[in-house]
Amino acid sequence: MSQQVSTFIRTRNRNYILNYVASQPKLAPFVIQALIQVIAKITKLGWFEVQKDQFIFREIIADVKKFLQGTVEHCIIGVIILSELTQEMNLVDYSRPSAKHRKIATSFRDTSLKDILVLACSLLKEMLAKPLNLQDQDQQNLVMQVLKLVLNCLNFDFIGSSADESADDLCTVQIPTTWRTIFLEPETLDLFFNLYHSLPPLLSQLALSCLVQFASTRRSLFSSPERAKYLGNLIKGVKRILENPQGLSDPGNYHEFCRFLARLKTNYQLGELVMVKEYPEVIRLIANFTITSLQHWEFAPNSVHYLLTLWQRMVASVPFVKSTEPHLLDTYAPEITKAFITSRLESVAIVVRDNLDDPLDDPATVFQQLEQLCTVSRCEYETTCTLLVQLFDQNAQNYQKLLHSASGMTVDMAIQEGRLAWLVYLVGTVVGGRLTYTSTDEHDAMDGELSCRVFQLISLMDTGLPQCCNEKIELAILWFLDQFRKTYVGDQLQRTSKVYARMSEVLGITDDNHVLETFMTKIVTNLKYWGRREAVISRTLQFLNDLSVGYILLKKLVKIDAVKFMLKNHTSEHFPFLGISDSYSLSDFRCRTTFYTALTRLLMVELGEDEDEFENFMLPLTVSFETVLQIFNNSFKQEDVKRMLIGLARDLRGIAFALNTKTSYTMLFDWMYPAYLPILQRAVEQWYGEPACTTPILKLMAELMQNRSQRLNFDVSSPNGILLFREASKMICTYGNQILSLGSLSKDQIYPMKLKGISICYSALKSALCGNYVSFGVFKLYGDNHFDNVLQAFVKMLLSVSHSDLLQYRKLSQSYYPLLECLTQDHMSFVTNLEPPVLLYVLTSISEGLTTLDTVVASSCCASLDYIVTCLLKYIAKEGKKPLRCREATQAGQRLLHFMQQNPDVLQQMMSVLMNTIVFEDCRNQWSVSRPLLGLILLNEKYFSELRASLINSQPLPRQELLAQCFRNLMEGVEQNLSVKNRDRFTQNLSVFRRDVAEALRSDGSTEPCSLDMMS
Repeated sequence: MSQQVSTFIRTRNRNYILNYVASQPKLAPFVIQALIQVIAKITKLGWFEVQKDQFIFREIIADVKKFLQGTVEHCIIGVIILSELTQEMNLVDYSRPSAKHRKIATSFRDTSLKDILVLACSLLKEMLAKPLNLQDQDQQNLVMQVLKLVLNCLNFDFIGSSADESADDLCTVQIPTTWRTIFLEPETLDLFFNLYHSLPPLLSQLALSCLVQFASTRRSLFSSPERAKYLGNLIKGVKRILENPQGLSDPGNYHEFCRFLARLKTNYQLGELVMVKEYPEVIRLIANFTITSLQHWEFAPNSVHYLLTLWQRMVASVPFVKSTEPHLLDTYAPEITKAFITSRLESVAIVVRDNLDDPLDDPATVFQQLEQLCTVSRCEYETTCTLLVQLFDQNAQNYQKLLHSASGMTVDMAIQEGRLAWLVYLVGTVVGGRLTYTSTDEHDAMDGELSCRVFQLISLMDTGLPQCCNEKIELAILWFLDQFRKTYVGDQLQRTSKVYARMSEVLGITDDNHVLETFMTKIVTNLKYWGRREAVISRTLQFLNDLSVGYILLKKLVKIDAVKFMLKNHTSEHFPFLGISDSYSLSDFRCRTTFYTALTRLLMVELGEDEDEFENFMLPLTVSFETVLQIFNNSFKQEDVKRMLIGLARDLRGIAFALNTKTSYTMLFDWMYPAYLPILQRAVEQWYGEPACTTPILKLMAELMQNRSQRLNFDVSSPNGILLFREASKMICTYGNQILSLGSLSKDQIYPMKLKGISICYSALKSALCGNYVSFGVFKLYGDNHFDNVLQAFVKMLLSVSHSDLLQYRKLSQSYYPLLECLTQDHMSFVTNLEPPVLLYVLTSISEGLTTLDTVVASSCCASLDYIVTCLLKYIAKEGKKPLRCREATQAGQRLLHFMQQNPDVLQQMMSVLMNTIVFEDCRNQWSVSRPLLGLILLNEKYFSELRASLINSQPLPRQELLAQCFRNLMEGVEQNLSVKNRDRFTQNLSVFRRDVAEALRSDGSTEPCSLDMMS
């Protein structure tokens, strides 16, 4: 009865709002928008509600058509209603079950969305057929709203993929097959191209946005001849736009057109493009457009990415084109490369003289563009290489003249340094392009010519340090060195590469061993002289880290004098960035972890079991810890101590990360325990409210707990595993108890101040529980409370976190749920001993985690639930037998059964969630879902029968028998136990069940595919 009243009230409210906006069309826009949002929300929530055999909330489209027959104001309101409804249907409300959203969205797509698109297109045709009076604000607003409606239809998430909008260039629009007729009509594309040419920029931009979606239509919608025809119409439209480029002077139009061009190559192959009749003319026009765009670098710089994407993909496709038609890229690609190079060099003077934002200050954009250019630049490489050699020589000579000139012409010097920085970036880019394009010995020789010049520049720059330095050139040099490393220095590359021919003549660099010496000399120089420039230091250390990954390279590196120097002298005296002065921000200390990871890898090559060598390596850290100990005892200079400890924690984490053998890890543990770990405990206790201090220390402890490569499997006579766990337990308990004393925190403070630390503690505890190096039964046996204490700290911290925060913060959820899986797997007695409110909190967190899109979290939830259900079923199976053994397990099962009897809806809700996932959602972890589902069905057979009946009865009669058969097949051959064989049988049945149900729900029926709401 309450449901009927609710439906009646919502229907009445919706009709009232519709009548109100119809009678008051001149209301303020924001009022109309808000009222329409209410209509859309009511319609979505009531989409499946039936009254007198009719879906009453679906009459909205018929109601809107009445608006379209009225005045222009009424027309606008009608279109906005449809547009808002389309958006609302596409909008995922994470506070509601995603299965229900997907069901509504799919039904809306199948029953209404095509009609809305056809209606919108017919409105646009009517408007275009009559002379448009764009001076009339209402007329202009109507066109804009109709275009937005079309765009919302084309942007609809047709298959529930929840595509990441940031991956714009990878997007394919999954148009339903039933829409084919609309897309096959040439008039549809012509309509939007005509609208682009007829409308002012604000509106023509929307027409282009629609065309972007049309160009992204999935290939499988068409047969091969249809696709060729459709592509031909798109290319004709491109040609027409480029022949009449006036509209592209608007930044919005320009940006959308660049996106449109990029989507052409994303969705169509080069072999298909060259077969289009207009291809030669269009590729010429696109090349000219690209060159002009690159030359006007300051105009819409964010759009260049799409043009470079187009050319990168075109050139990368050249080796795969089987068509005899010429692709003409060997003509135009070098011109594009030349335009990019010359435009960037010419931009420097304008940037310096007019004090504009320097593109080089945005490295992410620069790197993205260079990585796209590297493929294009290798097409007709001789032309590009000749140009770069000429420009590099000319600019290097000018730079040397300025260095030796008496007058300090700062502006000219800044311009010359900017140009050199660009040239070094470009040389690195084209050298790196060897990996993306077919290369020859001649190309390698050209790379040698270019690389010579950069290595000479490195020598020139380093001799001027520290007086003469330029950060932009240094960053460019590091980019070049990294590209050269990837291309010519490695385990599989030929030692006899032609790249060294010219380099041996000029620089004496004959092979990759000499190059590695140059690399290491450069790294040491940078670490010595650039200590105050965090950008240079972090990029240098990243380069060092990349070098230290391959074993063959490590063997070569340890023979180099510069490496031997680093291993013996890693102190702030030689490398200022290791210092603790106030001039360094605490965030700068992060790079120290990278430094020590690389350094320890180098140490490990020849370390073996030499403890003296390890002690010598650790000497600078030993001195620092002894200093901290003295200051701690005298309680002064606390700020210095804190900074030293932060640095030491980051250093040690880097060292621990690189120690992957039992012998080397044991050396580190013996060095740290018992001498220095208590200092870190004390720091956590003293500065618990300062994440800058606690986070590095907790991360160090989490790293120490990782049993990577079985490094923590100590000898049988060693207590180290237990000692390490006790220290971790103390630290987690100390942090957990102290952090809860902070009280309530604001939304922007709660993660950095509290949740981040909790997530690291959970990660450390999970590593310990799953590491298989501690026998946890020992603690209880000997009356040691460290294990119980850390579990209680886990509970206290957990109860201080809301369920929404558990899922909202990804790092927290990805540490909590795997930890919970470990606890339910190996420590069920702890779980069942939890107080009922705590256990309810845990089970609710599992229930909510089952619906998340994060497969790590969802799979851990399924595993945890499976262990809980298995424990219950084992107890029920043994209950009548009264076994003498396993009393503890029996008590655990008894407590769990009692709790479930008090809260029967908990497991029923989870069964409902899992069935929804299987039947209605894109289930990405089907195996994981199947494991707990069998146990839930065996525990709740009555509720499962109700779910089954609910689904079957909600369908039209022709489908009911099909679905009933699906459910019979699901349990066929499945026994009343959880043996491995029985589970596997159920998992196989479930896979077939899911496929058969999907086909049954898609089959023809007179009513809606599904009106079941399992989630209610």
